[in-house]
Amino acid sequence: MEKADSGEIVPFKVVDCTREKRFGVVATSLQDFVIRAKEKLGLNGETVKVVLEQDGTEVDEEDYFSTLERNTSLMLLAPNEKWGPPGRVHRSGDEIDGGRGITGLLTRLRGDVGHVSLLGGCELELLSDMDPDSLTDIVPDRSFLDQLKEASSRLLNDKRQAQEALDLLKLYHSASLIHEDVSKRSRVAQ
Repeated sequence: MEKADSGEIVPFKVVDCTREKRFGVVATSLQDFVIRAKEKLGLNGETVKVVLEQDGTEVDEEDYFSTLERNTSLMLLAPNEKWGPPGRVHRSGDEIDGGRGITGLLTRLRGDVGHVSLLGGCELELLSDMDPDSLTDIVPDRSFLDQLKEASSRLLNDKRQAQEALDLLKLYHSASLIHEDVSKRSRVAQ
């Protein structure tokens, strides 16, 4: 992988702490990167910290910045923001779960119920196991909760059946390969 040479224009990726805004930025130095990245993210005038998106390592020296590979993803953090792994956002020491758990999931799905088809197995299981009566304080529409629970159960069942079918196909394929191998060996042995 290529690394940046001093003075060379190098492409980087920049994200905000929520990872919702993502831009490509070219820069020749750390200072140049900060100016351009702040402009892209609309953080003009704010003091920011630059960290590696991957693990939160602070990038505060030109020497370290110049060793970064092309297209490294960097995150800009305002003074009240902290780096967190994908899916979590940290502000002012308070941890916000970034939409994890049933409350965040229901809030997201109320905005666009079509997203239920994009959910993974764990989230579908959470929805299909939910008790609508205990969640009416979050979502007052009981029929929405019932329909969401039913749809989630169906989607989860469909995903499980599809996974079982794939597993069966893989098993069948590996068995046929073993059978072919045994047949070839028996022909060679004769």
